[in-house]
Amino acid sequence: MSLIVLIVWFTTALGGLYMLAVWLIENDAADRGTAASRLPVPVITAHLLLAITGLAVWVAYLLLGRRVLAWAALAILVAIALLGITMFARWIPVYRGPAVTAGAGQAPGAVTRMPAERNFPVVIVAAHGLLAASTLVLVLLIVLGVGNS
Repeated sequence: MSLIVLIVWFTTALGGLYMLAVWLIENDAADRGTAASRLPVPVITAHLLLAITGLAVWVAYLLLGRRVLAWAALAILVAIALLGITMFARWIPVYRGPAVTAGAGQAPGAVTRMPAERNFPVVIVAAHGLLAASTLVLVLLIVLGVGNS
């Protein structure tokens, strides 16, 4: 089951990296007409760095078999999940809300600008969240010793 966690965690990371790429491409700070992102850079950065660290700790657990590493990975996953839930909660109004106009006093039909995260595909967001929750549950089950022979 530990290898399944690695596969699920890595697949989750791929979805997250895709969204990060979309966010970086669409979040053009030089374009003054772009609506400000609702996702704080420190939260995104912490989420990314903790995800990389947690995955590395899980790989170390697989290689060394030390239970303390599995517990550390679980603790890191909880922090990752809290940051992810925070970003998800900030993304929902952006996705559901109307597009923001580029500037006050613009002519009707002017190009509207959206925060970068509005371009995230819903399927990717949903898959990332479901895979992340699955990773957390699987790691918890392994740490608690459920399913061991």
